[in-house]
This record gives sequence, C-alpha cells and structure tokens, in this order.
Amino acid sequence: MKDLELRTLTSQPCELRTSGEGENARPQIFGYGAVFNTRSALIFGTFVEEIAPGAFDDVLGNDVRALFNHDPNFVLGRTSSNTLRLEVDTRGLAYTIDPPDTQTVRDLVLTPLKRGDLNGSSFGFRVAPDGDEWRREGDLIVRTIHKLAELRDVSPVTYPAYGESHAAQRSLDSWKKRTECAQDLAAKAVNERRARERFLDLINI
Repeated sequence: MKDLELRTLTSQPCELRTSGEGENARPQIFGYGAVFNTRSALIFGTFVEEIAPGAFDDVLGNDVRALFNHDPNFVLGRTSSNTLRLEVDTRGLAYTIDPPDTQTVRDLVLTPLKRGDLNGSSFGFRVAPDGDEWRREGDLIVRTIHKLAELRDVSPVTYPAYGESHAAQRSLDSWKKRTECAQDLAAKAVNERRARERFLDLINI
C-alpha cells in the first residue's frame, strides 16, 4: 500500500517484561510506538516530523497487529484477540504484546530483546486527509501529524529506519506548491503596489 508510512523510535526502545509469577510467569513486550511532541531524525534527508496529542484518537479501535520487523508473516499479537493492547498516555502510544509461546519467537525476538540486541520500536500508519501540517523553520521543514486514518501495526524492529513513503512525499510536494503559489501572489501584490506608488509619484510631479 503506497499510502502506508513507517516510523521508528530509537530513543524509546521496546523492552522485555514479565507478567505473573512462578509457573504463571509469561514474557511481555512493552514499548512506545510513538511519542508526542518529539521531533524525529531527518526523514529522507528532507524534513523532521512530530506527532501531536490526539493523533491516535480515531484509530484506537482499529484491528491492529503486532509484527516483528513489520513482517505480516510474523505476527506477535493482535488487538482483536487481546494479545496486543494499546494505550495512549501523556507520553504517547504505548503497546503491550503477549507473544506466542513458540521456539521461533523465543529465538528471534525474546532472547535478542533480553540481551539488548533488539531494541527498536516502530509503527505503520496512514495519515488522514488534511491530517498533517507543514511549516518551515529557517532551513528546516517540519511536519506535524494531527490525525491518522489508520493504525496498521506496531513492531519491534531490528534496524530502525524510515520506509519509503509516497504519501509523505505527495503531502510535502503539495505544501511546497501551495507555499510557492502564495509567495508568488505576495510578490505580485508587492510589485503592483510599488508600481502604483511610482505612478502616483509621477502624476504628482
């Protein structure tokens, strides 16, 4: 899906926790898929991004999957089965995963998490129409996401990275076009005003 965007946090890594005690102890994966009002690293060498509180309000009812490395063949949990639980707090979007008790998951996910080899946290999403805002701060372009159309997955990931996003690029290009058009209109208005002033100066001579 070309509109799907992926974002990764490295400053808020996921971690391995334990639920219950003794024989009833079960591993859980906890992390933050997104943190509010915190700027990302430079994305695609073009812009930075921040997520506003309230961005997830309309998508918490989505049937969200917990995946390993965003791989749909490697499902760790799902909200509809209550093996993935999402919560929005003052920091951001928190998730808790009850992973399946399989040797594959223990080898590829749980053990690397325990050792600290795996610590990235990511989520896949689509932005709602007019759900983002762009602005320029000096030489920096800043995107603020206010509203999501879909929350697709949260994922512990091996390599923190930003997936290629046609949707983000289209939104950025549209903003640049509107900005350039507004600048052209402003420049035209200034030129017309100066022309009128010169004309008035001439007829008053």
